[in-house]
Amino acid sequence: MTMQSKTSSPLTLVSETASPGLENIVAAETILSHVDGTAGRLVVRGYDLDRLSDWSFEAVLALLWDGLAANPANEAEIRAALAQARIHAFRLVGALSPATGNLSQVEALRLLLSSLADVEPEDHHVMAVAAVPVFAAAIARKSAGLAPVAPDATLSHAADFLRMLHGSQVSPEKVKALDTYLVTVADHGLNASTFTARVIASTKAGVFSSVIGALCALKGPLHGGAPGPVLDMLDAIGEESNIHSWLVDALARGERLMGFGHRIYRVRDPRADVLKQAVGALRDSGGRIGFAEAVEKDALALLAEKKPLRPLQTNVEFYTALVLEAVGFPRESFTNVFAAGRMAGWTAHILEQEAVGKLIRPQSRYIGPMPKAD
Repeated sequence: MTMQSKTSSPLTLVSETASPGLENIVAAETILSHVDGTAGRLVVRGYDLDRLSDWSFEAVLALLWDGLAANPANEAEIRAALAQARIHAFRLVGALSPATGNLSQVEALRLLLSSLADVEPEDHHVMAVAAVPVFAAAIARKSAGLAPVAPDATLSHAADFLRMLHGSQVSPEKVKALDTYLVTVADHGLNASTFTARVIASTKAGVFSSVIGALCALKGPLHGGAPGPVLDMLDAIGEESNIHSWLVDALARGERLMGFGHRIYRVRDPRADVLKQAVGALRDSGGRIGFAEAVEKDALALLAEKKPLRPLQTNVEFYTALVLEAVGFPRESFTNVFAAGRMAGWTAHILEQEAVGKLIRPQSRYIGPMPKAD
């Protein structure tokens, strides 16, 4: 039986215009971070990013969670809580690892995060942050044919992440570089994955469901999948004498230069400078950083010449790729490491949204056909 509408009256519209990418639509008020794309500025709870670059990841978690979560309250307590939660998360690795065989590394992380139950006794925001490096390191080692390494509760979050990846402790310089990376990407306004987390949190689905949804958004190549191809580009260029001709040819073919341009920033991404300094401080970075700087310089000049009305500056992915490569992560792990850092912001936004207690339910503008009058 065909059902027909009893009315042909026009629908009531909330707005006569729509913004498909939600540009300039304010969907939330937050105390967590502010992105000023015109000025090239990132503010995290009252601090410019460069002020936070020497902080530990645990200290930034304390800043983001302050007033939103009752426990843990300070940097030392968070470090201890994360250590114990990493040990708890590792118990899940052995049973679930066989099921990840045919999955990409980010898909495997999605599966392992799904094993975290809503009845988990640990604070869920702590467990979500703690679980990602445990799972990501185990996944990377499995891809290399290696057994997972159990966490060490005496280490910081960044140090234990690298130890679980490599099987032994690494240099303090590499720990510092990874810590800086995790801090740098901890939060960045209402990006796609953070907005996803807040939408899910607004339904009272809980922290674990919210961060899994956020990871699914991060998986998309328009959001979290770009650092690896930066290294592919550097490898394809090969040596310094090839830089200019390779870039000219790539632009002539209409190809995108990886690591340049950003949806929000119209000037240089402030995170790029923090990460450039971080990778430059590594003793064994060799000539890679110098080569990358030469590529960056030539690319910026060519982009300014070819697209003078469209600012395309260095973004966070360019030096993210160099940092993560230098501390030993395989390219297939990069999105998972991004998630390890962004989990700080996701959990803080989830806690903030839960405190708001209101379902996010925007309107759509119907542009399809209307029922015909009887």
